[in-house]
Amino acid sequence: MPNSMTGYGRFISTYDGMEISFEIKSVNNRFLDTNIRVPRSASQFEDKIKKLISDRVSRGKIDAFLNINRSEGSVSRIILDEDLLLQYVKSLNRINELCGFSKPLELSSVTRFGDIFTKETVDEDEEELWRRISETCEKAIESFTEMRAAEGRNLYADLTNKLDELENVVKDIDRLSPDAVNAYRERLISKINEILGNESFDEQRVLTEVAIVSDKLATDEERTRLYSHISQFRNLLTLDEPIGKKLDFLVQEMNREVNTIGSKCQMLEISKLVIEAKCTIEKIREQIQNIE
Repeated sequence: MPNSMTGYGRFISTYDGMEISFEIKSVNNRFLDTNIRVPRSASQFEDKIKKLISDRVSRGKIDAFLNINRSEGSVSRIILDEDLLLQYVKSLNRINELCGFSKPLELSSVTRFGDIFTKETVDEDEEELWRRISETCEKAIESFTEMRAAEGRNLYADLTNKLDELENVVKDIDRLSPDAVNAYRERLISKINEILGNESFDEQRVLTEVAIVSDKLATDEERTRLYSHISQFRNLLTLDEPIGKKLDFLVQEMNREVNTIGSKCQMLEISKLVIEAKCTIEKIREQIQNIE
């Protein structure tokens, strides 16, 4: 079943006051073109994130965004200098004794001395951080690929219908092809009679001419190859792998066979069918531009 190259996925996770969000979206592209924006604190993981994407996606223009929001407590801690605190308390108590103050010490009396506190940055465990980032990315990518698969199922249904339409047109050409030779024979005899009037002509020569032209007008090979291309196209649509480039090649071949049929057959009814076939092939070509 084909996958679309259009998709979107997003996931947010929270760990110990840290919020990690990953967003991924894609549009059509001939190759895999991945553009990732990550915060500076996680720049070392950019290649790993690209690898997560390339393991699941083979074609498309990918834009991905990683954001990390840390709460204050998750990146720093407060350290109390107990020795310095005790010195402040001892000094304040001594002041009370010397000055005769009766009011006891309160918490606010010592916390005003800011040098008893030190804020220290906490070193993050890089391995643990990557585990959290990768889990978030995997879940976003999973949502993203599910959307591409759902779009692919819609493309499969539409392309299958269009292949049926094309095959029916080729069958109509099959039915009319024998008439093309007979029509040429009648036109040739009519033209000879118009030129020669009542004079006799070599009918065997006319039959020889008709035989030569019928060989040139024959489209059996082109129609056989068209049926083969349609069958191959159907088989590719059932594969669980990237098939967009192969389908694009088959569409080019189908268009070439139809053009050859159109150049060989001058019959009006077949010419109309050729135009119809080319229109259907063009619709197929437009749709497969969305397939991975």
